[in-house]
Amino acid sequence: MSLLLSLSFPSIDPVALRLGPLFGLGPIEIKWYGLAYMAGLLLGWLYIRRLLDTPGLWPANAAPFATVRADDLLLFMTAGVIIGGRLGSVLFYEPGYYIHRPLEILQVWRGGMAFHGALIGTGVAIWLFARTYKVSPWSTMDLCAASVPLGLFFGRLANFINGELWGRVSNVPWAMVFPGTEAGPVPRHPSQLYEAALEGLALFLVLRFLTHNRLALKHPGLVTGVFLAGYGLARSFCELFREPDPLHKFTVGILTPGIAYSIPMIALGIWFILRARRQQQALA
Repeated sequence: MSLLLSLSFPSIDPVALRLGPLFGLGPIEIKWYGLAYMAGLLLGWLYIRRLLDTPGLWPANAAPFATVRADDLLLFMTAGVIIGGRLGSVLFYEPGYYIHRPLEILQVWRGGMAFHGALIGTGVAIWLFARTYKVSPWSTMDLCAASVPLGLFFGRLANFINGELWGRVSNVPWAMVFPGTEAGPVPRHPSQLYEAALEGLALFLVLRFLTHNRLALKHPGLVTGVFLAGYGLARSFCELFREPDPLHKFTVGILTPGIAYSIPMIALGIWFILRARRQQQALA
């Protein structure tokens, strides 16, 4: 396999900005990965506010709660994403490593976040939010589900900039040689970009069509179901091009950890969709 047929990996510093030392601290590094999480959360918050400001999208033409309450939802979601994502990475992917280094669990700035863990964390956060403010958990889930692909898009771009989670060895014209000794001097699929396109952009457009053209938010739980099933299918497809962890117990044949953790998502998404359809038929 000739390296002449591969693209050069763009030389982008994972650190977006260096400051300091400031006030006796530093130098302080602001990484693209952290900015991606911030961009995803803030854009998701703005999108949720826009959805709440459009009463015609909701049952009885009334949003589930006041737009100003989205500020509180952002705090709940941020905690859910960070805590759930970190614990998911620890428990789902590297439990053996962290059981001997428990203090490193708190070192989130060193990387190591898992989407499936963040999903569970946000689920708990949504339940706590709905219980605290006595609002519909189903519609709250739909709001968050409609906005999550924005964060996924930026998160996968950050994975690409960091040169991590690269793809399998390939000879496609757009294959890239990723930096670092672990990837090896061989061209690979830029699977992070595949995931950004499918889990992020494509899934957002599908959900946007459902919320604004099919008025799916009028059927609580439907948007959440389509998101869960859509993400699970998109992630499973992209896993076919992503280099699996050979030491993980779920790496068996075509099965990978990403696929294994997505199967329950797909099943749960189908249940959400069927539940929403039953509710719709009962009200017809």
